Amino acid sequence: MPLVSIITPCYNSSRFLEETIASVMNQTFTDWEWLITDDCSSDNSVDIIKKINDSRIKLTIADENGGAGHARNISLKKASGRYITFLDADDFWEPEFLNEMIRFMEKEQAEIAYSNYARCNAELIPQLEDFKADKEVTFQNLLKTCRLSLLSSMYDAQRVGIEYFPEGSKREDHVMWLNLLKKINSGKPLPKTMAKYRMHSNSISRKKQNIIKDQYLVYREHMQFSTIQSLYYTANWAINGFLKYSKIFN
Repeated sequence: MPLVSIITPCYNSSRFLEETIASVMNQTFTDWEWLITDDCSSDNSVDIIKKINDSRIKLTIADENGGAGHARNISLKKASGRYITFLDADDFWEPEFLNEMIRFMEKEQAEIAYSNYARCNAELIPQLEDFKADKEVTFQNLLKTCRLSLLSSMYDAQRVGIEYFPEGSKREDHVMWLNLLKKINSGKPLPKTMAKYRMHSNSISRKKQNIIKDQYLVYREHMQFSTIQSLYYTANWAINGFLKYSKIFN
């Protein structure tokens, strides 16, 4: 069994997919499996993946388009590694990402860990200051802002179990991390920039104003908080989101 399972959803990702593949193939740590679920792409993403001759890469093609959370869940059900980590089909890891994260988790006895990541444009040129892994994450502080990014985080499934994504929510990653952090005291920060995140102008995560309701539902439906609590945490999330992406504060 591989030590690490890499989980990737893919949907019409051909523009950046080869760079993402290269970033995985160039990892100095090699004991991994890469579980890619294609979410019914209409471009040539599947053809690009099928060209790779590596038994560690396991491609599944979804029966129907169900969104990124659904695609990740398909892969998670097949994961056999102790450590679970995520990489979207347009993001990028530095060659030492897996090696550094595993060494850090073993040294710190961490159940969840996360690193810095660079915030880049489509050409992977940094646009803002690197997002800093500067504090431990807990259930309480993650309610106010999602400091855990999928591409720069890892968790120990042997210790905390596999956690699936709620399907149908545009904030499925936040809900997943909150559910994981209910089980442990905290996640540990690795203050090194180990990944590059593409900030697309039309990405869901950048259009905060369009997903206030979805974020409210994170608290009201998924965490089952009261209306007042849910409004309080949604307001905190909105303010922190502005500070996170505003060039004034970066």
